[in-house]
Amino acid sequence: MRFIPRLIALCCAVVSAHGIAAPLSDLYKVREPVASQQPEEREEAMRKALDTLVLRLTGEPLSSDKAVAQLREDPQQLVSRYAYEGNAVIVSFDPTTTERALRTAGLSLWGADRPSILTWWLTESAEGSQLVGDAQESAAALQAAAQHRGLPMRLPLADLSEQLAATADAVSSIDPQGLREISDRYDADGLLAVLAKQSDENWEASWRLWLGDKQSQGKASGESRAAVADKVMLAVSTFLAPQYRVAPGATSEITLEVLGADVSRFAELDRLLEPFAAQLQRVESDRLVYRLRASQEQLRAQLALARLQEVPADEIDTQSIGADESEAAAQADGEVVASDESDSQSVGGQTDSGQSTGAQMRQSQPAEQGEVLRYRW
Repeated sequence: MRFIPRLIALCCAVVSAHGIAAPLSDLYKVREPVASQQPEEREEAMRKALDTLVLRLTGEPLSSDKAVAQLREDPQQLVSRYAYEGNAVIVSFDPTTTERALRTAGLSLWGADRPSILTWWLTESAEGSQLVGDAQESAAALQAAAQHRGLPMRLPLADLSEQLAATADAVSSIDPQGLREISDRYDADGLLAVLAKQSDENWEASWRLWLGDKQSQGKASGESRAAVADKVMLAVSTFLAPQYRVAPGATSEITLEVLGADVSRFAELDRLLEPFAAQLQRVESDRLVYRLRASQEQLRAQLALARLQEVPADEIDTQSIGADESEAAAQADGEVVASDESDSQSVGGQTDSGQSTGAQMRQSQPAEQGEVLRYRW
């Protein structure tokens, strides 16, 4: 019966409009340039495509481990299809086969649900400064770089008010408050501020990233806007991946309880917990109970994408005490009712000696295992 609410949730999820991270589309599709359509050129492009995919999924380049090296020698075993488009080959890797092979090779993988990054990219030139907006022609290079590196990037509208607010001082400041004020309308998980300058034939960029209580910064250079954008997005992806990827063996058994769920949130949570192979144990009104294997730090980072709030330990103790008292009172009431009825009741040929239905239900529920984490929306 517990599969019924899951089905309802998936059917109703289309009405959800929560502004949180969503699965990154085409995560397993990689575009690599080619000089020709010759077989040897295609094979080399497929190896490069696998390198790019591994960077997306792990934040690290392919290791020299024998199992991983074998995958790189024959990447076609992981490819579902490929197609040429202009001077590039589009390689589509099979998600299930690829994930299984990489995990078997001992790699820690980052799932498709990733924090959305609102990017304030300000370009300075001799003609002045320009904020890159979502509908501008210059946005294409940034969007391609983000897709190539596996980041769900958003760009602002770059309307007049944003052009006036996103100055060079604001974008390069170590304090993001000025950008946060104009970012609220986009409801993104993180902020990326980039100040890029074109000098002769070279591009240089300095960047800062804020995501929750974490931040990072760096510099990048390249021969074009596209090249420097790719380096910035790669640096951001490399910084974020360790916080979300799930390492084989570096996990423990956890019981996760989530309060305040509705049908759309049910589907949302189910998707977020997919990297941990979570199993739904029971549904009690707006309370969901899952059993999974994960590291607590990575589980907390993943749940933060859904804006879930962890229930403090002292509040958990209070709730537990209250629940125990209510359970004891309910059991006492049940015993009083039972004494007013017949001394025994035949059920399926057996005699019930006063055991309450509630006790039987409690016995049928799976016991909580491992660490217990409680969250609420």
